[in-house]
Amino acid sequence: MSQTVLTIDTSGPGLYEFTAQALEFARRGTQTSLASDGLLTVFVRHTSCSLLVQENADPDVQVDLEGFFRRLVPEGMDWVIHNAEGPDDMPAHIKAALTQTSIGIPVEGGRPVLGTWQGLYLFEHRARPHRRQVVLHLIGE
Repeated sequence: MSQTVLTIDTSGPGLYEFTAQALEFARRGTQTSLASDGLLTVFVRHTSCSLLVQENADPDVQVDLEGFFRRLVPEGMDWVIHNAEGPDDMPAHIKAALTQTSIGIPVEGGRPVLGTWQGLYLFEHRARPHRRQVVLHLIGE
């Protein structure tokens, strides 16, 4: 078992890839134990951002995803009550609720079993910069 916390600084809404850090963590974690197969759990410790496994080859995918979520959950919904931190506060919580805060990825031979074009992303939903924490937890056999 191994665990670490990544800090990801964001500068506003968007997808922030951290695939390389997760791959390196899994590689180091399996080298320091006898286990090379297991499960990597990725968990974000916040309620206004989320996690995605998404294509990392064509940046247009990220642009389209961001546009889709902006249209799906826009700022300025007049029925929203919670706005303690500004007009993007509740929309960010809704976007996080529609996505995920935890992802489990199989690890085989010391490497997360991601597809050819799959990457790990923190999906920031807030307008202002944040310092986000992503917990990586590796268990194996």
